[in-house]
Amino acid sequence: MKKIKLKKNDPVVVISGKKADKGKVGKVLRLVPNANRLVVEKVHIIKEFVRPNPQKNIKGGIVEREGAIPIEKVMYYCKECEQGVRIGFKLSDAGKQRVCKKCGVVLD
Repeated sequence: MKKIKLKKNDPVVVISGKKADKGKVGKVLRLVPNANRLVVEKVHIIKEFVRPNPQKNIKGGIVEREGAIPIEKVMYYCKECEQGVRIGFKLSDAGKQRVCKKCGVVLD
């Protein structure tokens, strides 16, 4: 299992995959580290067929939601560089910080 450098709410850009999703920028909603996947906002929309459950107040029908995509298909989106960049680490007095490898700005 690889070390995941992304965190929840990080802005990411999709670099490969479906034509409709490639190039989209969104934030990370959820990480699935055991499967090396993550869920990105408004990317890889799937249709799920839900059965009605009156006890949980769930209405049945077709629901659209975000599906998980592999971590290898996204890069961190740096607002300074305005593109996908790699993440590096820098040690300082404040501790270990994530930095953009292209412009050197601190991400955390």
